[in-house]
Amino acid sequence: MYINFNGSYIYSDEPFINADNRGFRYGDGLFETIKIADNKIHLAQYHFERLFSSMQIFQFDVPDFFMAENLSEQILLLCKKNGHQDSARARLVIFRGNGKLFDAENNSPNYIIQTEELPAKKFSLNENGFRVDVFVDGKKSCDQFSNIKSNNFLIYAMAAIHAKKNKLDDCFILNSHDRICESVIANIFCIKDKIIYTPALSEGCVAGVMRRFLLEKISEVGFFVEESNLSIENIKEADEIFLTNSISGIRWVKQFGEIEYNNSLTTEIFKEVLNSSDWV
Repeated sequence: MYINFNGSYIYSDEPFINADNRGFRYGDGLFETIKIADNKIHLAQYHFERLFSSMQIFQFDVPDFFMAENLSEQILLLCKKNGHQDSARARLVIFRGNGKLFDAENNSPNYIIQTEELPAKKFSLNENGFRVDVFVDGKKSCDQFSNIKSNNFLIYAMAAIHAKKNKLDDCFILNSHDRICESVIANIFCIKDKIIYTPALSEGCVAGVMRRFLLEKISEVGFFVEESNLSIENIKEADEIFLTNSISGIRWVKQFGEIEYNNSLTTEIFKEVLNSSDWV
């Protein structure tokens, strides 16, 4: 299997960074996780708009050649080289090069592209609802970095370990106000009395591309959605809960603690918004 490192193909098990790399030492970077089907990038515009906005916040010096068109071509070429054109997950990681904390060699972006085959091209709603709970051992801040898919991923890594130990499918992450902002790998939507709620970006959640897509499309098919705060009590009192990301689409939650939910309106949303051939 190959990866793309700064435009060159190398074997995935070949070493290519050293111990002074700032991405490794400090998590000084960000990433995009992208779905590819039939040699096309899903929601490409959303992904690259978020990527370049995040790179600006991270104060990278972006060279002229570092454009969405060029990166898209490299992602699809790597999929072809690895035999993943049919259905794949691509991970694009951007990071600063070598240097100490106050002494980066430069602010130019380095990048890695990886691809992994996915079992299905189209989204499908999970048959068995997710079991989730709250991760309480860490809180996420609400600042200009909170909405970025940053390489500073410790709270999510620890929440994922907690979920696995407790035989959960995912965990909810709390922000610094003790409100729920997202899960380990997804944005959160909950439904109460047929109104759909999701944490606002000011609550510290990642600015998910599937979240953005749904916010734009849900109202077009007759549903009302509101960006707001979500407390643990709001989750407990919800009629339905679903999670979204760019790889899985929508995943419905069956159980939060001892509380169980149905998925009737979630199923309707999935059919109306995602279960079509022209949504990308």
